[in-house]
Amino acid sequence: MEARVDLKRDSFSCSICLDLLKEPVALNCGHSFCQVCVEGYWDSEDERNIYQCPQCRRTFTLRPLLQKNVMLAELVEELKRTGLQAADLCYAGPEDVACDSCTGRKLKALKSCLVCLTSYCEQHLQPHLEAPAFRRHKLVQPSRQLQEIICPEHDKVKEMFCRTDQQVICHLCAVDQHKDHHIVSAAAERREREKEVDQGRGRIQQRIQEREEKLKMLQQEQETISDSADKAVKDSQETLQQLIQNLQRRMSDVAQQIRSRQETEAARVQGLQEQLEQEIVQLKKKDAELQQLSLTDSHLVFLQNWSSLSEVSEDTLSSRTHVRPHCCFEEVAAAVSASRERLQDLLRDTCTNISLMLGGEHKTRAEFLRFSRDITLDPNTAHSRLLLSDGNRKVRDMLIDQSPPHHPDRFTRYPQVLSKEPLTGRCYWEVERRGEAAVAVSYKNISRSGVESGFGYNDKAWSLWCHSSGCSFTHNSITTQVPTAPPSRMGVYLDHSAGLLSFYSVSETMTLLHRVHTTFTQPLHAGVWVWSSSSSCEILKLN
Repeated sequence: MEARVDLKRDSFSCSICLDLLKEPVALNCGHSFCQVCVEGYWDSEDERNIYQCPQCRRTFTLRPLLQKNVMLAELVEELKRTGLQAADLCYAGPEDVACDSCTGRKLKALKSCLVCLTSYCEQHLQPHLEAPAFRRHKLVQPSRQLQEIICPEHDKVKEMFCRTDQQVICHLCAVDQHKDHHIVSAAAERREREKEVDQGRGRIQQRIQEREEKLKMLQQEQETISDSADKAVKDSQETLQQLIQNLQRRMSDVAQQIRSRQETEAARVQGLQEQLEQEIVQLKKKDAELQQLSLTDSHLVFLQNWSSLSEVSEDTLSSRTHVRPHCCFEEVAAAVSASRERLQDLLRDTCTNISLMLGGEHKTRAEFLRFSRDITLDPNTAHSRLLLSDGNRKVRDMLIDQSPPHHPDRFTRYPQVLSKEPLTGRCYWEVERRGEAAVAVSYKNISRSGVESGFGYNDKAWSLWCHSSGCSFTHNSITTQVPTAPPSRMGVYLDHSAGLLSFYSVSETMTLLHRVHTTFTQPLHAGVWVWSSSSSCEILKLN
């Protein structure tokens, strides 16, 4: 009777996973499999475009459409109802530890004994759970490495750790070859090493989060590049089509330049995305291995594997991954529209003007105002001495604590404040200044306390100081004197993707005070630093 039951169970087992069929499907050759198993098998063969029956190897020209075998599914459900599945699920698979006492097809081990150095299934484990003679035996989670925990010289379980020689030893080794060494229990050493594993996992998880954030920004950048490029091409074509046939030839040149730039930027972003995704997968795999190691009950297995698994390679891509904002293509359509009024006289210069607009800088205030940004100051970042007014556009140093609510973003050493709005792409704003003050741009993750929190006294901020004796520019604690009288109104122009930052004195004309060429790796925020009660700064609302 039992042989007949086993035959029936095998008849309803999937030859891929060796378990009872789940959502069984039948192929044209007559063999049945779990739907998930056979689809996974074919997915792994998709590149070859060859689809075979995993059992008889019959080949199908096209990937078969799978239909549920209703009758077989009902029979399998009946087997489950009668309790036969439980026994079937106990068989050891390729990744399981098999019972050493089973004969024939082995069941999965439930526990391993550190005294017997044997792994047992539920049935063969019973003597260890019931017989008094086995009460002193130590049972752990099933392990394939039982022989490795026995000292080959003394035939004893390695339960000690020599910190002097950095190796697992037995009690006899501790009083023999390792006499006078620093010896602790394996459990104590594991507790210490677990701290390192936790720190390693923390670093990995932080890197994963950083890369996922950068990956998200790159995805957004790619979408913006595509949308902006598409709009620029469309608008330019609509304007160019109104000109004579000679101008139509120029239209194709403009479209080609835009598309070339789009392809270059899209290829760069795609490459960075693929590298980040690969690194995220590797880091998650390492994290999973460390997590699995932390769950093992065997101190010895843990100590023998923690060193190789806890090592985390240095960043290779993160330092080279500079997320840049979208390229601006809007100027193309505007330049073409303006050239329409000059027709043939400007026709020869149209493509040159467009190329310059894709990477150049402007001269007049009217041109800068096309990129004006509505900027307000963030009260949560303002030093406690600062008073914001006029819709959070104006700031004064009151010299006494204004008792604002606590916030982790608040500057605590210097009377300075950041804008709410992150700045990317091309941006322009103006600041009206009185007294000693600095106008700056800064990454949001600038320190909020200590000397390094001052605008310009780190590598995260760029500031132009205006004081009674003149002006000076500071970045990364390096100050450059600017030979000019301090202006009352300053204009700041930022081309984030080009790495261009310029400060201007604004009057009837635009006078360049200082210009920086660098690489910006994060969105920037406008910043203001006022130093005395007679000092104030106001970010102007531009029309």
